[in-house]
Amino acid sequence: MSSYILGLSAYYHDSAAALLRDGKIVAAAQEERFTRKKHDPAFPTHAINYCLEEAGIRLPHIGHVVFYDKPLLKFERLLETYLHYAPRGFRSFVTAMPVWLKEKLFLKKTLQTELSTLSGLKEKELPPLLFTEHHQAHAASAFYPSPFEKAAVICLDGVGEWATTSVWQGEGNQLTPLWQIDFPHSLGLLYSAFTYYTGFKVNSGEYKLMGLAPYGEPKYVDLILDQLLDLREDGTFHLNMRYFDFATGLTMTNRRFAELFASPPRQPESKLTQKEMDIARSIQVVTEEVVLRLARTVQQETGNDHVCLAGGVALNCVANGRLLREGLFKDIWVQPAAGDAGGALGAALSTWHEYQENTRIPDPHDSMQGAYLGPSFSRETVRQWLDKQKLPYTELDDPQLMERLAAILEDGNVVGWFQGRMEFGPRALGSRSIIGDARNPKMQSTMNLRIKYRESFRPFAPAIKHDKVSEWFGHDRNSPYMLIVAEVQADKRLPMTTEEQALFGIDKLNIPRSQIPAVTHVDYSARLQTVHPATNPRFYQLLDAFENRTGCPILVNTSFNVRGEPIVCTPEDAYRCFMRTGMDYLVLENFLLDKSQLTN
Repeated sequence: MSSYILGLSAYYHDSAAALLRDGKIVAAAQEERFTRKKHDPAFPTHAINYCLEEAGIRLPHIGHVVFYDKPLLKFERLLETYLHYAPRGFRSFVTAMPVWLKEKLFLKKTLQTELSTLSGLKEKELPPLLFTEHHQAHAASAFYPSPFEKAAVICLDGVGEWATTSVWQGEGNQLTPLWQIDFPHSLGLLYSAFTYYTGFKVNSGEYKLMGLAPYGEPKYVDLILDQLLDLREDGTFHLNMRYFDFATGLTMTNRRFAELFASPPRQPESKLTQKEMDIARSIQVVTEEVVLRLARTVQQETGNDHVCLAGGVALNCVANGRLLREGLFKDIWVQPAAGDAGGALGAALSTWHEYQENTRIPDPHDSMQGAYLGPSFSRETVRQWLDKQKLPYTELDDPQLMERLAAILEDGNVVGWFQGRMEFGPRALGSRSIIGDARNPKMQSTMNLRIKYRESFRPFAPAIKHDKVSEWFGHDRNSPYMLIVAEVQADKRLPMTTEEQALFGIDKLNIPRSQIPAVTHVDYSARLQTVHPATNPRFYQLLDAFENRTGCPILVNTSFNVRGEPIVCTPEDAYRCFMRTGMDYLVLENFLLDKSQLTN
């Protein structure tokens, strides 16, 4: 009889559910994809139902339900923090306490009530409920699916219960905690403070800050290290809390922070100036330095050849690429759902390996199955939906479809690409993607402004056949999850005039820098996704067809959504997004829809 474990994360941001069967990942998804509320923190009812349906079971079949956090420890941290800073923070205290006393402190009861409502079971009939610590769940999500038998694990995020940075030794089926840095000293919260100060939304705008960095100069690095961050040689650090408001207030930074940088925080949606670009570059440089120093210390202390990363900071693919290039470790592996959603998976994996003491046999690639762990829709299901909507379409078998799409993409069209199982984590990896020709110099601005409705400076990622990656990029291994940044090879770059080289800031944007300008950032970097026939055969076939036609094995790959919305989940979501944007064609499994036939 199979053993099932259901992992849950909820109530902060990016709620999710993940299901294991005999230690293997069956399904995992974020709640936002079903409710269409970005970063939805609600109890993941829809995600749980999907996981159970995918396995063909009901809740009574589950052996354990595991939550990714220990609420009593978190409550202890809140109380101690407020006491430490009193009387500062009284407004924040008054705001937070009623929610804790009414809901979060009694989380076990809340979870049991939700599970009863979902399943129709009485509370005494529910599966046993377990709790992991927050960073334990992150560490488990990083190490257990990795291809390594033995590895150091570094978790970096805003804050769990107390830990903001934690270091672990992973070996076999065990994770041993080595040391941690506690709240309020947090690299994740430092980066989020600058996200807030530059006018972006905390917990979602950090990508924008990272994308803005190459337009700036690192002018504020010394100021950050002198005034805000006491960074030691071993990578451990302390924040100067005089400048921050997140421990006791309702914002990330305070008046002193604004005075230090000689202006108030940028108003969201207002014009970006060179100053924001320089600040973004500066905090990115500092972040990379912290990560490198920590990694160097961890390598020296543990002697490991490999390292695994999780936590929100592990989504900083520029820092990941730097860590790999520095060669401190032979290889690194980053959990693709590195943020709180991945905590659901980590909680389940921790229970299987540590609590139940089951043997671990690492997969030589990894056990995430390409992160394709969400819902899929059969060809017949899609056909029935299209017919019901009375939509005109062309149905093509794979070889004809790939040939047709290669020609459509070569002509400069933008295609919505929906096939297979939805991705788990924040990146679209060729199942719920918007794709275009990476060689087209207008493609970046077209996608940003006409389709994604987002800031023009933001770069796009290249999806490339895994066996061609080193021909085009300074990278010699797999990067299936779009979590490593590498540089475009010198022989693929375009020479720039003296005038072009002298350009500053956002003026750099529209200068083609390589043979693939749509995915080449202003510093010649690109956020790589290597595509593998074992995990996504159809996307690989499309890249192959495009290469046969054009000589280029690369397409632009960005997530199938518009700004402010989650990535699409169903064919209906995809069609709605397609019709509201400037996309030219939509692929739903084997069905091709032409916008020109739909709008006449």
